[in-house]
Amino acid sequence: MSYSTVSPQTLYQAKPEFQTKIIKARQHLHQRLKPHLNQTVRVQTMDQRVYEGTIVHMDADHLYIKVPQPYHPPSPANPTLYRSSAFNNVILPLVLYTLLVVILLS
Repeated sequence: MSYSTVSPQTLYQAKPEFQTKIIKARQHLHQRLKPHLNQTVRVQTMDQRVYEGTIVHMDADHLYIKVPQPYHPPSPANPTLYRSSAFNNVILPLVLYTLLVVILLS
């Protein structure tokens, strides 16, 4: 039985100066956002998506915001179908280095 050894092929490697910029941007975001835990914000990402919610957590790479979902009461067509209030909020993890704008709303 013969095994061929295949060398792994690097598809992408960030340049050291890019890595340094990303690390500095993360640290800056932590310093600016950490004091606003449990406050409502509007966040715009680099791909132009906009979210509003409450900052509930931050870690080394992510900002976690609780995004309220609209309540859908039972409809007359299907009275057994409803959404419990336990599922009215979603925690959305956002990658720190993709954030473009964070606006404090409360």
